[in-house]
Amino acid sequence: MRPSNGPEYEAPDTGRSGWQVIGTLLPYLWPRDALELRVRVILSLALLVLAKVATVAVPVMLKYAVDALTAPSGEIDVKAAVIAVPVGLLVGYGAVRVLSLSFKELQSAVFAKVAERSIRNAGVETFRHIHELALRFHLDRRTGGLSRAIERGTKGIEYVLRMMLFHIVPTLIEIALVAGLIWGMFSEWFALVTLGTVAAYILWTLVITEWRLKYRREMNDSDSEAHSRAIDSLLNYETVKYFGNEDHETRRFDMAMQNYEKAAVTSKTTLSILNVGQGAIIATGATIIMIMAGYGVVGGTMTVGDFVLVNTYMLQLYMPLSFLGSSYREIKHSLIDMEQMFSLLDQQAEIVDPPDAPALAVSGGEVEFRNISFAYDPSRPILRDISFKVNAGHTVAIVGASGAGKSTISRLLFRFYDPVGGQILIDGQEIREVSQASWRAAIGVVPQDTVLFNDSIYYNIAYGRPDASRDEIEQAAGLAAIHDFISSLPDGYQSMVGERGLKLSGGEKQRVAIARTILKRPKIFLFDEATSSLDSHTENEIQDSLRKVSSGRTTLVIAHRLSTVVDADEIIVLEHGRIAERGNHANLLNLNGRYAAMWARQQEAAQAREILEHVREDEIPSIEEKSGAAAE
Repeated sequence: MRPSNGPEYEAPDTGRSGWQVIGTLLPYLWPRDALELRVRVILSLALLVLAKVATVAVPVMLKYAVDALTAPSGEIDVKAAVIAVPVGLLVGYGAVRVLSLSFKELQSAVFAKVAERSIRNAGVETFRHIHELALRFHLDRRTGGLSRAIERGTKGIEYVLRMMLFHIVPTLIEIALVAGLIWGMFSEWFALVTLGTVAAYILWTLVITEWRLKYRREMNDSDSEAHSRAIDSLLNYETVKYFGNEDHETRRFDMAMQNYEKAAVTSKTTLSILNVGQGAIIATGATIIMIMAGYGVVGGTMTVGDFVLVNTYMLQLYMPLSFLGSSYREIKHSLIDMEQMFSLLDQQAEIVDPPDAPALAVSGGEVEFRNISFAYDPSRPILRDISFKVNAGHTVAIVGASGAGKSTISRLLFRFYDPVGGQILIDGQEIREVSQASWRAAIGVVPQDTVLFNDSIYYNIAYGRPDASRDEIEQAAGLAAIHDFISSLPDGYQSMVGERGLKLSGGEKQRVAIARTILKRPKIFLFDEATSSLDSHTENEIQDSLRKVSSGRTTLVIAHRLSTVVDADEIIVLEHGRIAERGNHANLLNLNGRYAAMWARQQEAAQAREILEHVREDEIPSIEEKSGAAAE
């Protein structure tokens, strides 16, 4: 019994706050053994400060220019005021604006490599970790939802970095500089009103945004569900067509999209509440500041230039602050997306190597199962105290009814799971004590259901050993009796096999699987019902190929059709997770037990199929002939 498949991948509740998610991201921004990237981070921060200093200096230059132009004619020389002072200040004003923009763009250029490398490293680490997770995890998730989580997470990293370093942090620096300048040049009341307005704006944004986050999570869940259903339906296109369920699949997809629509509408409606409040706070603060500045000009404590300075600062400050609100919302949304991706890294690998695990040293390739017990669910044991040995160079077959535990043995052998009791040994070495890479390099598997990559035949065969030469690939194809077929195709080895290899027949896919297993050059072969779904003629041809490639190699065969294992050195009959009988074909027939009964049933079924195959259509009376005979 396999673990039941869940509806889709769902991120566990990690309990991470937004700051903790950012903390998870920080090591990617300050990577070890990457001096260049660290220098870029420091330089970009320096450029960020310079850009904000230049930005804050722009209104000051404008203030002095305005004061010079509006000064009474009796106080200064008119010609000097109009020609010399304003021109110089205005040129300086323009120069400072250019410097502000230049520092900002230079910072973006310097930091670009850091950001893109962070995105790449986070995505690659997550992808690698997913491959390290046990089969149990992959049986309980849906590919569509999982890929969506990674896609949204990497985009979230990009957005958070861009917003934090190019909008949020610069805006906060600018707020601090503006408040300090206003306090120093005028009075603490101007600074307090400015900071109070900013604080009220930020508080309103935080409170309302936190309230709206649940709708973003609902949108994400609905989006993942819709994507998973779409991927699942398209991958099973033929099944959908077989049963005429196009409308059914469309309804299921539409149901998921309806949930997304509902959450999206609610999210956008609540966004209007947030925007109205933000606008009211900004307008109130700006109005108070302008009234105070106006009274200052009238009272003679401030100049027109000061009035322009305060007005310019308010406009300069509140424009990015307005953007800060939307940025914060999107950052929170992105943090949720990143949390979902980083939660994958929290998934503990079920199968791990011990520290400093040595490589497997294969001499003859002897395989031994010693007192193995296993259960997917503790309440339902699958294997009970199984012991057998496959001597080096010999072939052992495992047969039995469906659910007897045959395929579980193959999963344990390849260490997709670890047994709950007992040991599996290769040449006397316990496989849990050696590295997984070395063990899996020693075994070659031809599974029952061969799934190929949507690439060329050449790529799929070469997958067995990617560094193999073309001659080695063609030689492997020849041993698998598929080279001539491939050569007859218009594109030869570059022919595309389609999604999951659907452009090839079952027998052709199996031969490709055999070829790439041959190319791997394993010491041990595992054939997991490799021909159970094929017709008799194709099965016989592939069995011949399997016998040739496994000759002299340690081979474990898991089979349903007993005719494929009659030459095995030993046949083990499983029943309810225990070994019921064992011996060679002749001995088991002489026992007249379970194996003999299975053999008799399969022989009768084979004879019935053979009779049906030889019955010619012209030997069966047609409807017209039957009608004529009845009339006579």
